[in-house]
Amino acid sequence: MKAMIIKQLGSSDVFELADKATPIVKAGHMLVEVKASSVNPLDTMLRSSDTPWSANLPEVLHGDVAGIVTEVADDVSRFRVGDEVYGCAGGIAGIDGALAEFMLVDVDLMAHKPKSLTMKEAAAMPLVSITAWEALRNKLAVKKGDKVLIHGATGGVGHIAIQLAKYFGANVTATSMPKNMEIAATIGADNLVNVAQQSVQEYVEQYTDGAGFDAIFDTVAGENIQRSFEAARLYGGVATTLPIENVLQVALKSLSFHSVLMLIPMVEGINRSAHGEILTKVAELVDLGLVKPLLDDSDFTIWQVSDAHARLESGAAVGKIALTA
Repeated sequence: MKAMIIKQLGSSDVFELADKATPIVKAGHMLVEVKASSVNPLDTMLRSSDTPWSANLPEVLHGDVAGIVTEVADDVSRFRVGDEVYGCAGGIAGIDGALAEFMLVDVDLMAHKPKSLTMKEAAAMPLVSITAWEALRNKLAVKKGDKVLIHGATGGVGHIAIQLAKYFGANVTATSMPKNMEIAATIGADNLVNVAQQSVQEYVEQYTDGAGFDAIFDTVAGENIQRSFEAARLYGGVATTLPIENVLQVALKSLSFHSVLMLIPMVEGINRSAHGEILTKVAELVDLGLVKPLLDDSDFTIWQVSDAHARLESGAAVGKIALTA
């Protein structure tokens, strides 16, 4: 089969086309004909820099996949040949990913694709949906009536988090850069903050009567995490996907602070079925019209992955960059 591989870490041009043996199905797994994948910041990080997983980095990157089942192991009953599926199931920890004609996947990490989405749209969903679900439901325990702040309205994780928080019954305020405000307004937040025009103090006063938000999901982090701490109410909760440094306000406000790393089940081989269950629920919400992906307007194939990585790293993309096979 054809695959785009890397042999060393580096810039977006390290990908090269190669022939690889088609994976052989093993217990608990199935073979998927890749129809689409998507680019996550994780993919560019794995490609370009040393990480805790660099020692066993696979040649074939990208975890997100949508495709058609072509073969299933004898012990697999949940999927059949011909099923359309999606998931985040490789591209790290020695597990080859989706930049190939076929991908071997653990069935626990997969779900049936939302019927209302194209393969390209579905491939944009897995990693970001699982991350948003784990942050909002598993870590922050968002519930009906909560006032929730989500930073990064048009980001890959942020736009899904807004829609899931609404489904969980929250009143959602989201922040956006000025250039993305028009698109951000279409995603469904109750309140939208232009970060160039309003200070944290101003929007906390406007949308929480000065008390602060019950729960904050910061998909931007970096220096922005201090704004999240400032915007949280006493005893509130903050979650992020990225490393941070100064956590003094966590102590001063007695905050519940959470780190979200959706890779753990896949990398450590534990509780993988939770990811399949989340994606099954997300597919139901998509087909009910409650959640939809925001795709960047780029048009790449997986064989043009170098260009896709360069676009993500340029900062020009709005929403998820998805690639077709």
